[in-house]
Amino acid sequence: MRIVKFLLLLIFFSGQVSAQVHLPRLVSDNMVLQRDQPVTIWGWAGPKEKVTLTFKGKSRNAVTGADGKWEILLPAQPSGTGFEMLVKGKNQIKIKNIAFGDVWLCNGQSNMVIKMERVKERFPDDIANASYPDIRNFFIPTSTDLNGPQQDFPNAEWKAVSPGEVLNFGAVSYFFARDLYDQYKVPIGIINSSVGGTPIEAWISEGGYKDFADIQKVINQNKDTSHVAARKQSTLDNAPKQPKSTDLGLSEHWESEAYQPKGWRNFSIPGYWEDQGLKNLDGVVWFRREFEVPESWVGKLVKLYMGRIVDADEMFVNGKSIGRVTYQYPPRRYEIPADLLKAGKNTFVIRVTNTAGKGGFVPDKPYFMANNDQQIDLKGTWQYKVGQVFQPAKMTETKQAPFVAQNQPAALYNAMIAPAMPMKLKGFLWYQGESNVDHPDAYKTLLPALIHDRRRLWKDEDLPFLVVQLPNFQDIDYTPAESNMALVREAQNSALTLKNTAVIVTLDLGEWNDIHPLNKKDIGKRLALSARNIAYRDKSVTHSGPTLKSQSIVGDKTLLTFDNVADGIKSTDGEALRWFAIADDDRNFVWANAKIVGKDQVELSSETVRTPKYIRYAWQDNPEGINFYNSANLPASPFRTDGEQLDDTKPWKGKKSAVVLTYDDALHVHLDNVIPALDSLSLKGSFYLTASSDAARNRIKDWRVAAANGHELGNHTLYHPCDATGPGMSWVKPEYDLSKYSLGRIQDEIRMCNAFLKSIDGLDKRTFAFTCGHKKVAEGEFIQTLSDEFIAARAVRHEMRRFDEQKLMDIDCYSMVEQSGQEMIELVKQAQQSGTLLVFLFHGVGGEHALNVSSQAHSELLHYLKENEKEIYVDTMRNVAEHIQRMQK
Repeated sequence: MRIVKFLLLLIFFSGQVSAQVHLPRLVSDNMVLQRDQPVTIWGWAGPKEKVTLTFKGKSRNAVTGADGKWEILLPAQPSGTGFEMLVKGKNQIKIKNIAFGDVWLCNGQSNMVIKMERVKERFPDDIANASYPDIRNFFIPTSTDLNGPQQDFPNAEWKAVSPGEVLNFGAVSYFFARDLYDQYKVPIGIINSSVGGTPIEAWISEGGYKDFADIQKVINQNKDTSHVAARKQSTLDNAPKQPKSTDLGLSEHWESEAYQPKGWRNFSIPGYWEDQGLKNLDGVVWFRREFEVPESWVGKLVKLYMGRIVDADEMFVNGKSIGRVTYQYPPRRYEIPADLLKAGKNTFVIRVTNTAGKGGFVPDKPYFMANNDQQIDLKGTWQYKVGQVFQPAKMTETKQAPFVAQNQPAALYNAMIAPAMPMKLKGFLWYQGESNVDHPDAYKTLLPALIHDRRRLWKDEDLPFLVVQLPNFQDIDYTPAESNMALVREAQNSALTLKNTAVIVTLDLGEWNDIHPLNKKDIGKRLALSARNIAYRDKSVTHSGPTLKSQSIVGDKTLLTFDNVADGIKSTDGEALRWFAIADDDRNFVWANAKIVGKDQVELSSETVRTPKYIRYAWQDNPEGINFYNSANLPASPFRTDGEQLDDTKPWKGKKSAVVLTYDDALHVHLDNVIPALDSLSLKGSFYLTASSDAARNRIKDWRVAAANGHELGNHTLYHPCDATGPGMSWVKPEYDLSKYSLGRIQDEIRMCNAFLKSIDGLDKRTFAFTCGHKKVAEGEFIQTLSDEFIAARAVRHEMRRFDEQKLMDIDCYSMVEQSGQEMIELVKQAQQSGTLLVFLFHGVGGEHALNVSSQAHSELLHYLKENEKEIYVDTMRNVAEHIQRMQK
C-alpha cells in the first residue's frame, strides 16, 4: 500500500512540475536578442495555461496550446544591455543581464569548433585583454537526432567574454565578434553549433532535401529504429578489431628510470618512422632521450611542447606519466610538475601508437620545453624501439559505409540547429568542407541547398551567409595538378551566385601539415570585413580579393581582367605572380608567365602554349606562398575557366533543357548593365546588333571586348526594318517598311551588317534575328536565300520546343516586357520540366527602351540559371545552334 501511495504522489508532483513554466536554454541569463526587429520569446507550460511576460514595465500575455507551448512577440528594441525579464505562469522565472545586439549563428566542423584555448600560445595578449562583457557565446554540445527536429538543447548556457571564459569560445567566432564589437559597439551574440569531422549533409534539414530523392530515402530509413540498429551492428561486425596488447614496452616498463635500454636505434624528431627505416609499420613505437636541465628550473612548473603526433601518445618524464592524447590532431602541450625535474640528466620517454598511415612526429611544429623565457630544444636525435606490431586487419566485405549518427543527413540539424529556430539572427557563418573533400562534386549543389534551407527556415531570403573557404593544406605540388580541395573551394565560390553571400579566402592562412591551422584571428577579421560590407551595408569596406571578371585572348597571350581590386592588384613580395597555369584545347596545363599590366589586369603567356584557351589560378591542395592580392591586402580566390565538361553526344549536352539569352538593338544598357552581370556569373549572351544604332557605331571597342569574352554578336540588319502594315506598327518609318523592301535590298543590308560585325569579331558564321519577328519582303520570305550565311535564325513566337522539333532557321523566342524575375524563372522551370529550348528576347534592361525589364528582375533570372547550371545548358544562340546542327546530322 505504501508503494502505491508513493507512486500516486510521484505522479501528482511530476504533473505539477510539467505544468510549470520553463524556458529553452537559449532564453536565459546573459542572452543576446537581435536588436531593431521584433523578437519571439517562447517556452512551455501546462496546457491552456496563461503565461505573462513583463519587460520594461509592460506585460504581455499568451495562453498555451494543447502541446503546452507558448510564444510572445516583443517589439523591436534598440541595442543595449543590463535588462531583465520576468516570465510568470504557475511559477515565475527572472532572466537577468539581457542584451540587445546582433546574433550570429556560427556553424561547421572542427575549424569552427577550435577554441581559444588551442591558440593561446599564439595570441596571449588577445586572451589577457579579453574583457568584453557585451560579447556573449552560446556553445551547443554535440547531439544528434535521426527522427526529427528537437525543441531544446540538452545543456548549454550563455557566457560573457572574460580572460578565463574566452578560452572556451570558438576562436574564429570570437575574433569575428570582437572586430564587429570594436567597430559598432553593440552587443554581439554568438551561437556556435559545430561538430568536428562532420559533412554538410548532416546540417541541412529534411525540408531542405526536397530535390534530393536519394538523401530523402536515407532520412526515411533512419527513422526506422530496426534499420538503424542493423546498420550499427553491421558497423560493429565489420570494424577492425582492436589488437590485443602485447607491447613489450609496457611489460618491460621501458618508461622506468630503472630500465636499461638495449637494442634501441637512432631516430630524428620530428619525422615519420616510415621515412626512417620502418616500412609500413602500424603498431607501438617507443622513443627516449636524456636532456640536461639547469638547476634554476628545479622546483618550477615547466611547459613541454611536442608538436603534433600521429596518432596517440603518452609522455613520461623520469618514469612518471605527465599526460596522454588519444588522437592525432591536438597539439601536444604538457606540463611537467614542479617536483619532477632534477638538475642534470632527465629521461624523456614517449609511447606512440599508430593504426594507419605514417606514424610519428609531424614536421614543422614546435618541439621544446620552456621555463619562463628559457627554452630547451627537443628536436634532434632520439632513440626508438618497436614495442608491438599490429597485424593488418581483415575487413569483412560490406557495401555500406560505417554508420555514424552525426554524419547522417539532417541528424545534426535536428538536434543542434532546429531548437534555435525562434531566435532572430543577423546572419550565418559557415566553416566546413574538409569532410566533403572526397566527394567535391556534390558540394556544389549541397552548399546552395544549405543556404536556401537556412533562409527558408528563418523566413528571410536576405539573411547574410558568410562562407570560409578551405585554406591551403597538404604537400606542395610543383607541377599543375588536379585537386579535390580546389574543387571544394570552387563549389564554395558558387555560393557567390546567391545574394548577400561572401566567401572568405584563406589560401594564405593554412598550414601544410595541419588541417587545423592556428591563425584563426585573420579568418575572423576577414569574416568581419564581409559582415561589415554585406550585413551592415558599409559598401566602403573592401571585403574581397581580386575575382576574375573576364578573359580575352590575343594571339598567344591571355589577358585577364579582375573585379574587387580596390586601388589595384599587386604582388605582395614584388616577385612575379605565382600559381597561374595555362593550356590550349588539350587541357595540358603548364605554368604561365604572369605579368601585371594595369590596375586590374594580368597578362599570361607561355612559350609552350601558342594558342591559349584555358587558365587556372591556385588550383592546388596547397598553393604555398600566394602573392596575388589587391591593395586592401586581400588575396585572390582560386579559379579556373575549364570547369564544365559537357557531353556533346547528348541533346542539350546532357542537361535537362537549354536557355539562350538574346538582346536586341545594340543598346548602351547591354554594354553597361547586361554584359557585366553576365560576366560576373560566367554566363554568355547573344547580342543582335543593328549596325546603324548609336551604341553599335560608337562603342565598337566595347563590342570587340564582349566578343573576345565569348558573347555572340548577331545580325539584326543594317537599319532594323519592320512590316509597317500590321497593327501597332505605325512607328515604323516609311523608308524602313520591310513590306516595301525588295529581296535584293534586304539581302544587301543583311550582308552589310555581316561585314560590319566581321570587322569587330572576325567571324564569318553567325545567327540572325528577324526584326520585329517579320520574315517577308515584297517577293515573299527572304531568310532561306541567306541560309548559307547563317547557322540559325531567331523568330518571335512564345513557344518552347524539344530538341528533335527544332527548325534552325525559325527558332522560337519569348519577348520580355516588364516581367518580374519570378515570372521569367517560372518559364525556365517549364523548360526544365519539358526538356525544351527556351530563348529569351530582351530589349531594355534597366532602361533605354520602351520594351524593358528591370535590372533586378534580370539579375534574379541570371542567378537562377547559375544556381541550376547542372540542369540547364546556357549558351549563345550560335553555340546552341551548332550543337543542334551536329546532333541532327
